[in-house]
Amino acid sequence: MKSKNFFERHWGWLFLIVPLILQAIFFYFPLFQGAFYSFTNWTGLTYNYKFVGLNNYKLLFMDQNFAKSIGFTAILTICLIVGEIAIGILVARALNSKIKGQTFFRAWFFFPAVLSGLTVALIFKQVFNYGLPAIGNFLHISWLQTSLLGTNVGAIVATIFVLLWQGVAMPIIIFLAGLQSIPDEIKEAAAVDGANSRQIFWKIELPYMLPSISMVFILALKSGLTAFDQIFAMTAGGPNNSTTSLGLLVYNYAFKNNSFGYANAIAIVLFILIAVVSFIQIKLSNKYAVD
Repeated sequence: MKSKNFFERHWGWLFLIVPLILQAIFFYFPLFQGAFYSFTNWTGLTYNYKFVGLNNYKLLFMDQNFAKSIGFTAILTICLIVGEIAIGILVARALNSKIKGQTFFRAWFFFPAVLSGLTVALIFKQVFNYGLPAIGNFLHISWLQTSLLGTNVGAIVATIFVLLWQGVAMPIIIFLAGLQSIPDEIKEAAAVDGANSRQIFWKIELPYMLPSISMVFILALKSGLTAFDQIFAMTAGGPNNSTTSLGLLVYNYAFKNNSFGYANAIAIVLFILIAVVSFIQIKLSNKYAVD
């Protein structure tokens, strides 16, 4: 009887304990295991490894591939953050206005979000390799006659464009929801007081959208720092490692060079980088939200 009463009182804890156990098995255990292997020279092929201390982390500072990967990942992340916030707000404001076919345009702009990133990358790869050069030859545009993916700058621009094209879909919906949460009475009162569209945006809409901006910032930050599948499908990190992201660099060292210990060291650095930037961003968001 007592056991039955105990179960009736505490059965709800099962819904908390089971997810915690699963998270510990599939997240925390691999995390700590990866952190341990980052101090070894484990190849991933055998159970044998040697403890090398901080040697893997010291090698990072002398690795040109790591430095180049950091640079590309930083450029990609900044472009995604700025692009998704700026374009997302601009399109969301347009979709929030009373225009014909409003429902159609909202669905159209959200469409890229439901597509597979790998599928999108493969489609654009064909466009960059064959579609645009054909147009360039037809119109006699010299710089468009060769594939963008064949040059360092062109590959970087193409990669940023594809990730931004698909990545901006969700921020548009988030910002649109933020705009629709603003009471119409506030904007109408501001308009009656003589405020123009620009003043309404900076003084009313933007403060209301700060939580949405914070969410989009974190999503774009995560997308940029962990970018892998689209880049792998389009350029595989080339040409000359110009589009090798940190995630792709981890993959190359782990599965191509069989340097799992060194790859885990890069992954830990990436994890710490994301955690630090996210912590700073959350603190700043809370500060401005309170003010």
